[in-house]
Amino acid sequence: MSRIANNPVVIPEKVEITFAAGEVVVKGPLGALSQHIGDAVSVEQNDNVLSFKPANNSQFANAMSGTARALVFNMVNGVTKGWEKKLTLVGVGYRAQAQGDKLNLTLGFSHPVVHQMPAGIKVETPSQTEIIIKGIDRQVVGQVAAEVRAYRKPEPYKGKGIRYVDEKIILKETKKK
Repeated sequence: MSRIANNPVVIPEKVEITFAAGEVVVKGPLGALSQHIGDAVSVEQNDNVLSFKPANNSQFANAMSGTARALVFNMVNGVTKGWEKKLTLVGVGYRAQAQGDKLNLTLGFSHPVVHQMPAGIKVETPSQTEIIIKGIDRQVVGQVAAEVRAYRKPEPYKGKGIRYVDEKIILKETKKK
């Protein structure tokens, strides 16, 4: 059995979970999320604890039990606390500014870059070189952060670009004469 699926998911007080036809719906104080987990996983709810088991002995069902547990755990955390990704801009003249559901970036191109945020995602810029992306769906928050980072990835010689706050860039040494 998947070792991840062995850990039960504890449901907080304010969270409500419903199951219907392979679909899990999680409702909490910050919103509601739904996920299709399929028939390969059996889910049992005892009081405020969810346990995940493979529906049969196949390798696919074993793998999906761990995946379903991780997805539901991320959904429960999302509707209670929410998820956030922090990005930082490194480079002379690189700036970010949040305006409603749009992120305006000045990244050294001849034109400004405007990134439209999807529904349910909020963006903040505490300073001109910091970006905080928040939301309840972990997958969408990570995808938006990756899209913003892709506009100007950190380059290996000076480290200029958009990077995650906890990301370490290994700088290359320039060619010597």
